[in-house]
Amino acid sequence: MSLDSAVGGDSVDGDLLGELFYPFFGVLFDPDGDLVGDVEAKLAEARMSDPVEMYVSRSLGVGVAVGVALAVLGTLLGYGVFALGVISPEALSLGVPAPNAGVRSLLRSLVVPATVVASGLVFGSIGFALGFGSLIAVPYSRASGREREINMLLSDSVSFMYALSVGGLNQLEILRAMATAEDTYGEVSKEFQSIINETEYFGTDYRNAIRQQSMETPSEELSQFLADMLSIVNSGGNMEQFLKDKKEKHLRTAKREQETTLETLELFGEMYMTLSLFPLLLIIILVIMGMMGEGDDFLLYATVYVLIPLTGVGFLVLVSTVKQDEPGNGYLRPTADDERVDEANRETLGHLGLVEGFVGDHGVFDRIKRREGTFKTKELLSAPHLFLKRNPAYTLAMTVPAALVLVGLALNAGAAPTTLDGFIDGPVWATFLWVYLPAYLTLIPLAAFYEWNQLSRRAVTGKLSENLRKLSSANDTGQTLLESIQTVADTSSGQLADEFEVMYAKVNYGMSLRNAMVEFNNTYAVPRLARTVKLISEAQEASSQITDVLTTAAQASENQDDIERERKSRTRMQVAIIIMTYVTLLGVMAILQTQFIDVMADLVEQGDGGTGAGFGGGGGIDPSVLSMLFFHAVTIQAVLSGLISGYIRDAELVSGVKFTVVLMTLALGVWVYVG
Repeated sequence: MSLDSAVGGDSVDGDLLGELFYPFFGVLFDPDGDLVGDVEAKLAEARMSDPVEMYVSRSLGVGVAVGVALAVLGTLLGYGVFALGVISPEALSLGVPAPNAGVRSLLRSLVVPATVVASGLVFGSIGFALGFGSLIAVPYSRASGREREINMLLSDSVSFMYALSVGGLNQLEILRAMATAEDTYGEVSKEFQSIINETEYFGTDYRNAIRQQSMETPSEELSQFLADMLSIVNSGGNMEQFLKDKKEKHLRTAKREQETTLETLELFGEMYMTLSLFPLLLIIILVIMGMMGEGDDFLLYATVYVLIPLTGVGFLVLVSTVKQDEPGNGYLRPTADDERVDEANRETLGHLGLVEGFVGDHGVFDRIKRREGTFKTKELLSAPHLFLKRNPAYTLAMTVPAALVLVGLALNAGAAPTTLDGFIDGPVWATFLWVYLPAYLTLIPLAAFYEWNQLSRRAVTGKLSENLRKLSSANDTGQTLLESIQTVADTSSGQLADEFEVMYAKVNYGMSLRNAMVEFNNTYAVPRLARTVKLISEAQEASSQITDVLTTAAQASENQDDIERERKSRTRMQVAIIIMTYVTLLGVMAILQTQFIDVMADLVEQGDGGTGAGFGGGGGIDPSVLSMLFFHAVTIQAVLSGLISGYIRDAELVSGVKFTVVLMTLALGVWVYVG
């Protein structure tokens, strides 16, 4: 039974386990105790509908099931080590003094059963802790994830509510608008959905609904905001001024949180310098021990192929706990009455958009679908680079098969070695064919199209704040929002101004301004842009004079610009540290190969009369083996350092592909010379 099936309340196995172990719940747990209360609170914060009694009972069942399975495994393992002769019973002792030979014989006879039982109990206890603890930890993990996303989006959410209040919406309408903005504000919107559902479906007064949600939300920031909002509602205070003050407060809070994150990343950068050099020091120690006849081939291979990857992956996981990616996919849902825009947003290689909803009703729609498919195919083949710019990952569909074909041709021609001896004889050539050539074919196109995609997005977001200020100024002169868009398009340059011209033309041809803005946003699908477009599109439906709203959008965008500039400046130092650490490691490895290994190998051969036995073989070393291991070590480190650099910089692994290609090329160039 999987963890997901055990967690889900509609799972038959989960319900069965919960019902079977429910009688034990009251015996083992206090229904009013701290543990049950904490789990119940986390279930509510994680938006999991399971009753706490049934959830804990199900967790008990999973823990017992896993514990019994591991207890059986532990018992068999304990018996097997004696049955197979791995450990002799005489080698173990219970440590109990025996007064005579009879007692000693009895104690010796108890060694095997005691060890088997102890092994089963230990494994069973570990299994129960894993099964029970893992299931209990699920609501805590989900609540923590929701809290992180809520805190990240709260600043923009408050700005959105302030814009709605400026547009003249009352308190309940603002709550309802937030509840329907899930495509932009994610988990924050879901919190307001709970308030609206309580009000509309259960007849709860919206004041009580706000109070209840302030106690159930996982975010302390949102809880405080809802409590303060409730006090304004109860006292009849100025909601617009309250939201304006909160907007400014949370903008400052977002900057402080970013500062804390960057300081933590700086600490991690210093940690990485130490962690990445540890395998190098261990390799040097193992090589010296090998020259003294005390080396072990297995330890050296394990250091290169296990320890180095685990160190890099572990550091990447550590960074991911602090580095926060931007929530949301950047897409906005169009209005319910515009099916064309909705279907256009769904167009993919396997979905042709609007016509898919009519296929099968009449033959003409089947013909339209075939013609549409032909048109889309011609459009793709005529400009494949534009499609790949929008979808960089699709380059792998072409480059991976090409890489496999080239490797297959090399194997067929006998140019690619397939044995360890072949790698040792020509480590650079063998590694180039098996690793570098496929990596170049797949990673270079991926990096190129990804960076092109990011460049086009930055061309829009780079002038967003400036153009929002221009829109606000034009709107303040009495122009409508559409006229302001035309004015900014005529007086500005760049990609965003071109998009404004397209937007203005679409409205003139009959499209609503809201849907024109949605189509513009979904072309780029940037979460930051989506929140700005959402704020403006909602406000403009109430009034064309939205100067305050545009000013608020500009302030939020400028705040995001400040955060981005600070992030790039600070993370640039972390990337520099990681790259310089790698260059240092590569230089030490090259010096070790050219100035130490070869010289020591010659000395050992002279001392042994030219009968060196190879690494770990009685004091001799094989420079070819070490050259292969060193080259593979710096190659693995290049891949990991590149990916970590990209993740620290942009919170995306694919952003590190360009660093990986450069560092791998540097390693290859150095080893072509020294290897």
